[in-house]
Amino acid sequence: MTPAVRGIVYSNIAVFVVTLFAPDLIVNTFGLQPALVLERAHIWQLATYLFVHSPTHLSHILFNMLAVWMFGVDLERRWGTRAFLKYYFITGVGAGLSMLLVSLLPFDATRPTYYAFTIGASGAVYGLLMAWALLFPHRQILFMLIFPLSARVFVLIMGAIAFVSAVGTSGGPVANVAHLGGLAVGYFYLKGPKNLQLEWRYRLTRWRMERMRRRFNVHKGGRDNWGDRIH
Repeated sequence: MTPAVRGIVYSNIAVFVVTLFAPDLIVNTFGLQPALVLERAHIWQLATYLFVHSPTHLSHILFNMLAVWMFGVDLERRWGTRAFLKYYFITGVGAGLSMLLVSLLPFDATRPTYYAFTIGASGAVYGLLMAWALLFPHRQILFMLIFPLSARVFVLIMGAIAFVSAVGTSGGPVANVAHLGGLAVGYFYLKGPKNLQLEWRYRLTRWRMERMRRRFNVHKGGRDNWGDRIH
């Protein structure tokens, strides 16, 4: 695992272990509740909810951390640790803000979300999915661990599922509105000026690697010219 991915996974596991012993305290303090953020200024919840997972559903943290590892490693290697962490928290916090906005809508279906707690890294995970689909659109992903799909088709399906679920439910431990928020924030972030900066860093890193390969006479693709070697 790359450094940032390792830190995210280990931090989530540590918080999960603590949550097993004090679930109400951790969820009520660090989970995201729009009422607490807007009325009592618990601003930290917009970031800390990403590290809190349901203590009664092991699959909640298991699949989130599996996704962070699967999609995060390639992105961190491409962008670097600092840029990757920035993107991770921008999409995660953006997903939290989307929950706040939805909770303020004057509809009967959205009012319960004002007092509902949202927990889990799913918002940021969906941001990673969006980045992966934009950068590696033709890579294969096993949908439901069985059906091979291209990354962009996989993200379209996951986005459609999140949309239908968000329309059909008003909230829960894993809020589908946050999933859509992570996708949307990730898309607009990568399609904006920041994408040019990330691509420039990636191309600069590739150029440096190619220069180092030439300097040390490293041949790609397994080629080996014995005549060029010095013994």
